Amino acid sequence: MTKITPEITQKQQEKSLENLVESGQLVDLFSRSISYLRVSVTDQCNLRCIYCTPREIGDKLPCSELLNYEELLRVIKLAVKLGIRKVRLTGGEPLVRKNIISFIRRLAAIDGLDDIRLTTNGVMLAKYAADLFDAGIRKLNISLDTMQRERFAKITGADRFEQVWQGINLAQSLGFSPVKLNMVALRGINDDELVDFARLSLTHALQVRFIEFMPIGDATIWGEERYISSEEIKERISVLGELVPVETARMDGPARIYRFRQAVEDRGSVGFISPISHKFCDQCNRLRLTSEGKLRSCLLSDKETDLKVILRTGGSDDDVKKALVQTILDKPKSHNLFEKEGFNCHGQMSRIGG
Repeated sequence: MTKITPEITQKQQEKSLENLVESGQLVDLFSRSISYLRVSVTDQCNLRCIYCTPREIGDKLPCSELLNYEELLRVIKLAVKLGIRKVRLTGGEPLVRKNIISFIRRLAAIDGLDDIRLTTNGVMLAKYAADLFDAGIRKLNISLDTMQRERFAKITGADRFEQVWQGINLAQSLGFSPVKLNMVALRGINDDELVDFARLSLTHALQVRFIEFMPIGDATIWGEERYISSEEIKERISVLGELVPVETARMDGPARIYRFRQAVEDRGSVGFISPISHKFCDQCNRLRLTSEGKLRSCLLSDKETDLKVILRTGGSDDDVKKALVQTILDKPKSHNLFEKEGFNCHGQMSRIGG
């Protein structure tokens, strides 16, 4: 039995890798063009949401384990050379990281990076909104799972609802657009507010997005009894009126967007993010960089590439590019949630990046 074939296959893979690095394009094995990088700048958060972060505070990463700003800028610059055009900064809570505004200013100066966005829990948004706008951020995602103060404290572990709502209103007045509210729908916890959230789109220029609960992270409270499908949510909020689909750019995000027919044109919309009931894997255009410096090609897969090791052991720019491309080539066709019993995406969501 000859052993030449595996050797040839390895050479072919290396050649394919080299071609992609030289081409300046990130295309996976399923012809998906990868143009979107989500970057978790910190695992630290000022909230402890029941579906995301353990309530114990002593498990945060040492600062030395996070990629520093120079390392992050180096990776992002190289990713842009390969075809990344959009970057979203996440956490944890990105606004708790020291000197985040000056980092964003440097990020905005990268030639070829067209779009920088931020996901925040909103607690510090009122404090930083003007600086964020001045630094170049225009698009915000704000996580908000309830509009009831006491319930907010129970879900997040902190009485900060008023601060978040103040930040949301200020962001709209400053001209951020779109401002998206992300609500994780949890049966028996906040599903009695589905209509209230949807109603916001009739009175505010907000995109209210309902996210299906996913089994992510070691600390998740996941259980099928908590899960609500997007179709059920859509049916329940239809008491407000007929929902009309809104045409959007392909994969501007994973949400399917609608507007209530009676909504004023300059008001809001509602979206449904349905990773469980309606997979959107065939259109996924994203790559994730965790706060620990690891690349993930799929949120719902534990497979990672340790980029921090490459950066801190003298790796060249080509080494970093090859790691980016190889991670893309390893991107699965789709996630396999529920295809095997007891499956869970392990790790901590605040480190992976929300």
